Amino acid sequence: MAAPGNKFFIQEKLKQVAPHHESFKALWETKWKQPCERGVYPFMYAAVADFQPVVDTIVAKGLKRPYDWDEYAQCFFPKAEELVARAKDAEGEGNPEKASELYLRASALYRIARFPAPRSEKQRYAWEKGKEATIKGLGLERYPSVEVEIPHVHAANGDGKVLLGYYHLPAEASSSHKAPLVIIFCGLDAYRTDLTVWKNGWAQLGCATLIVEIPGTGDNPGAPSDPSSPDRVWSSMFDWVAKQGGIDQTRIVNWGFSTGGHYSIRVAHTHADKLKGVVAHGGGSHHMFNPKWLDAVDDLEYPFDLAHTLCHKFRYADFEQFKEEAQGKFSLLSTGILEKPCTRLLLVNGTEDEIFPIDDYYLCLLHGGPKEARFVPGTKHMGEPDSYFVILKWIFELLDIQGDVNQFLSTVPSKPKY
Repeated sequence: MAAPGNKFFIQEKLKQVAPHHESFKALWETKWKQPCERGVYPFMYAAVADFQPVVDTIVAKGLKRPYDWDEYAQCFFPKAEELVARAKDAEGEGNPEKASELYLRASALYRIARFPAPRSEKQRYAWEKGKEATIKGLGLERYPSVEVEIPHVHAANGDGKVLLGYYHLPAEASSSHKAPLVIIFCGLDAYRTDLTVWKNGWAQLGCATLIVEIPGTGDNPGAPSDPSSPDRVWSSMFDWVAKQGGIDQTRIVNWGFSTGGHYSIRVAHTHADKLKGVVAHGGGSHHMFNPKWLDAVDDLEYPFDLAHTLCHKFRYADFEQFKEEAQGKFSLLSTGILEKPCTRLLLVNGTEDEIFPIDDYYLCLLHGGPKEARFVPGTKHMGEPDSYFVILKWIFELLDIQGDVNQFLSTVPSKPKY
């Protein structure tokens, strides 16, 4: 803890229980309905008209914590299946724009069905169906994404064999006209199927994007409980990137979102020579694993059970064991990562974050080489929306890109048409 008296900066808030934890009805009314209407996280690609009947069903069932995740997920399937069927019809009618929208709207329903992590049989089914709908929708967009299979050539200690990612290379990119690359690390609950909403903004600027999950989530092959598995995965990823003739190897940046920010801090130190710069957006480094923090955060800002979702991510069956071991095992301070040389690293978060403590970024500034930081006062996790202006301007300058932040951000929210 970085505040005076060995406390967290938001110490007093750790005793509170956020109102959205009372029930799914409360979650929808106090936290989720507005972002769904706006088509922003966690409702990327969504239409509120698709969600409202699902919400009505869940509310009628009276679902609340502890959730039956199979019962919860099943509520989303009929509407998602309807949208997929409509998308197939539109595709057959030769209307790719309509088909793309409907596939992606279906993917939004499947996403919230498996949210915050696929921990039950039906949530795992939702993850698989969501991938199917997403890649179909993305393939029909103006700037199409393709799924790439990156061989995990450095696999060891229980790692899988392949890193799956969504990749967009601008049509004009070639060995004689190379494009910069933005590598996006996904978060605890937002996977590559979701953070592709950032692709169009970069594509309009002539930038390639590669979007991948972090160990313990999605399809990342890294052994979840091995703290060094991400280093091996990223080594395999950079080996693959080095073979892409259309990529400017001198202009590669990484942007990690939320839990992905933890891995961005790590990669900035472990693979400093591969990256021109790194943004760790809303991540953590050490105190995120503090047992006192983990005991409190299931009741705070996060929609569901954050600490237990993290426990699942790192593949611990016993929460008490996770609390006992996590800080010593995964902390970037305890493992010496923060003392290594690093590339340019920008740390951005809200000062009132109740998911990962701002104390962790203060800690980063006290160790290793100098870093850049912007703490957004009075905001919670991720420091939205001001943080996006800070980050995009920083990356534009780093990559020597002439970009309009407002225009870029206008490409992110979903705007249902059909």
